[in-house]
Amino acid sequence: MRIGPSPTGAMRSISRSRAMCEWDEFASAAPQIRAALAIADGPPTPPFLLLSEPGITASEQRACSENWTAARLLAVRPLRASLDMRFDLSPRGRIRLGYLSNDFHNHATAHLLVEALEAHDRSRFDIRAYSYCGAEGAMRTRLRAAFDAFIDISALTDAEAARRIHADGVDILIDLKGFTYGARTGVMMLRPAPVQVNYLGYPGTLGTGVCDYIVTDRYVTPPSSSPAYSEAFAYLPHSYQPHGRGAPLNAPPSRAAAGLPAEGFVYCCFNQAYKLTPFIFDLWARLLDATPGAVLWLAAAPLAEGNLRNEMRGRGIDARRLIFAPHLPQAEHLSRLQLADLALDTAPFNSHTTASDALWAGVPIVTCAGDTFPSRVAGSLLQAIGLPELIAPDFDEYFETALVLARDPLRCAELRAKLAANRPTAALFDVSAYTIALESLFEAMWRRRLAGAAPAVIGAA
Repeated sequence: MRIGPSPTGAMRSISRSRAMCEWDEFASAAPQIRAALAIADGPPTPPFLLLSEPGITASEQRACSENWTAARLLAVRPLRASLDMRFDLSPRGRIRLGYLSNDFHNHATAHLLVEALEAHDRSRFDIRAYSYCGAEGAMRTRLRAAFDAFIDISALTDAEAARRIHADGVDILIDLKGFTYGARTGVMMLRPAPVQVNYLGYPGTLGTGVCDYIVTDRYVTPPSSSPAYSEAFAYLPHSYQPHGRGAPLNAPPSRAAAGLPAEGFVYCCFNQAYKLTPFIFDLWARLLDATPGAVLWLAAAPLAEGNLRNEMRGRGIDARRLIFAPHLPQAEHLSRLQLADLALDTAPFNSHTTASDALWAGVPIVTCAGDTFPSRVAGSLLQAIGLPELIAPDFDEYFETALVLARDPLRCAELRAKLAANRPTAALFDVSAYTIALESLFEAMWRRRLAGAAPAVIGAA
């Protein structure tokens, strides 16, 4: 059995509309969500939906997660009591880490994390994967080699999976999914490990009773934001997001081969369609209008492409200036990405993996930081690569920064040269230093647990 409430029809409709970029009812979504949150005994609203909803605060995101989690914890309470999982907290040679995910395959999370997993100090840490996806391939093979043990729990119930994790003596269980698609948060709610951590896959709180810590950094979650999170902050010194230097960066294809015109400035955004909003699309249309010959290069979105072309026409822009890039294997995508001149961020759900991919490919990204975790990720990455000047304080400045770079080839070239110079030495791509810092957090968590201390803020001062 897998435990959890289902979203209401209205929330499913909002989610489907976002994926298709059907924006006729866009403005009414936030009031509907707030109304649903205000109903004390109403059906829970899926927390992931709030991450991309403009105007929703981090406190509202927490309220949603608490409501969602409370319903599930109530359902699982008898099962959790019957499992009676007690912990052996005696000192041991290696701390045993368990990573829980269904993304141990050719997935964005795996591409971000694999080098950090490979860099773990195996003399101090025993690392295990608890996987619930069946996708094989080169990345899966590489990941299997990165772990001391790779356990497939896809056929197990939540209770059976929790029993296995507990029986394996996992000290720190690290959830890489949160409330994203396909997650099995029900396993975490059974509390099979003495310490549980929310990391990388979900940019927000999971609510009381699930995880003790969230791995983060001081840019995405400043100390003042702690009331919006049930977890204690485990701060990394730079960006919370890992990204190594091993991803291949081959010579780019020709513009024609990538479906781009021979001339003209190339704005790009490879985020999924649900992150796009009418406001952001208005801004992008204004940039295209002010930059003759420029194109906007987007990730292929079969369900949304027709609507996006119509939206662009409705803003007076030739829809042919939208170019949709088909899905490619990671190495090929990174190669073609070098053809872009400037990446444009979305809000309130930023570019995450797509931002670090752009920076690795040598493409600057302009962002405007908000107040929630998902709205500050691109800013965190830019801080860690040494380009804070691309973090705009508001959307007027975002527009002006992007426009100046498109109109001034020399300035754009200088910025790209700075990025290229920073890339070999900047913290963002230093996976060895990143992993050492991450391991220090895990050791601090474990020391506190052995000492009987409650979770508290740990990490970089």
